[in-house]
Order: sequence, then C-alpha cells, then structure tokens
Amino acid sequence: MSTSAAREFSIQTRGLNLWYGEFQALKQIDVAIKPGGITALIGPSGCGKTSLLRCFNRINERYGNVTTTGEITVLGKNIYDPDVSLSELRKTVGMVFQRPNPLPISIYDNVLFGLRVHRGRGFGNRGERDELVESALSDVSLWKDVKDKLRKKATTLTLEQQQKLCIARLLPLKPRVILMDEPSSALDAEGTQGIETLIESLSEKYTIVIVTHNMGQAGRISEECIYMLLGEVIEHGSTRDIFLKPRRKETEMYIEGRYG
Repeated sequence: MSTSAAREFSIQTRGLNLWYGEFQALKQIDVAIKPGGITALIGPSGCGKTSLLRCFNRINERYGNVTTTGEITVLGKNIYDPDVSLSELRKTVGMVFQRPNPLPISIYDNVLFGLRVHRGRGFGNRGERDELVESALSDVSLWKDVKDKLRKKATTLTLEQQQKLCIARLLPLKPRVILMDEPSSALDAEGTQGIETLIESLSEKYTIVIVTHNMGQAGRISEECIYMLLGEVIEHGSTRDIFLKPRRKETEMYIEGRYG
C-alpha cells in the first residue's frame, strides 16, 4: 500500500472472508475506515459485526477452527503478512469487550498489566509507573474517583468504573486503534451515558470502531456507520446519511425498525 493510502485509512479490508468451520460468517468484505473519529458497526444479531471487529486484531484466531481469506491493512500494513507480530498488533489495536473484565488485582496493577506483559515486571521506576497510572486514569475520567484507593481490588468498582478501567488498561500501550464490542451493554442508562461521553473524548486521539445494537447510541456518537446483514456489508457512509437517507432498501428497513 502507498504511503498516501496508509495515511488516508486506519483500517482497510479487501475481499475479506471468514469461516467458522463450514459456516461462512463474513463474505467479501470491502471497507475503509478513516483515522480518528468513531465508526459504528450496526445490524441485526448474527450479521457478522463482532466477527468483523475481531478480524482487525486477529483475535478471532483464538477461537480455533477459523479460516480467513482476503486482506486487512492496519495503518498501511497487511496484518496477515508473515512478519506481523500478534503481540505488537494487539498493542496497536486494543480491544474492549461487552462486559467489563478487570483482573482481580489492584486498580493500580490493572492499569499497568499490559505493559508488564510486554516489558516485564521491572519496567520504569516508581515515579514513571505512577505517572502512567495517573495519566491513563485521567484520560478515562476515573482519576478523581479512585486516586485514594489505587491499592483496592478493581472488582470493587461499579460496572461503569470497571469498564473505564478496562479502557485505561489499554492506554499505556499507546494504541492507535481501539475496538469496542458493545462496551455499554452491561450498564444502566447513567453508566451508558458515561461511557459514551468517554468514547467521544477518546475519539480525538484514537480511531474507534464500535459494535452496537443500540441505534440511539450509534446515532449519538458515531461519525460513520457500516450496516451489515447476513455476513455482508450492505451500506457504509456517514451516520447522518445512513439514518436519514440510506441508499439501500435493506438499510432503510433496519433503521426504521422493520428488520432485525
């Protein structure tokens, strides 16, 4: 890929197909996701949204019996090239899951966990580690709430705080892209609002791709939407156009609640 194309898109797929065993979950996916901002993957259950999201950092391969063809470039590099390190890819492309999954260790150690995995336990001095923790927790609007209880177990936090912590855990690794698989689905309305506000603020620094079943959420926070159906991309455009003047009948039916 040319340097100019690498600058133009954070993620691009060409002819991407994915099978779980004999079942084809993704069919000839061609998408291009711009740097920065928020892109929402929308569509009915089972349409392939999460499968596509998990392709972007090759986490699908953890589940076994997965076959993939086609090409995915992240920041201009084909992530299926033989010289690609999965460890480095997953530092660059971080992921947040549906339910918060903090480790049953302290808040402080949760934030540093990823760095310790990649660099070993002895990285940096205490002051440097403290700065990393404060910076990450400040970036997710959690520092003021937890600065006096950093040694408490992360599992004592509220669900909203736990999800913010899981996002904070990615930041010391300096990702360029953050994938989010229904990050507020386990939260109440107040928690959802908090996470949406956080996602919007993070989109100023990171490319964010989010899977959501919540059409209101997609409309509120995303700049672009990719509508999927039965493993195919039906339509990709600005969120405003997808919601107000979709080009495809299938998209219109879904947006109006007549499908899925």
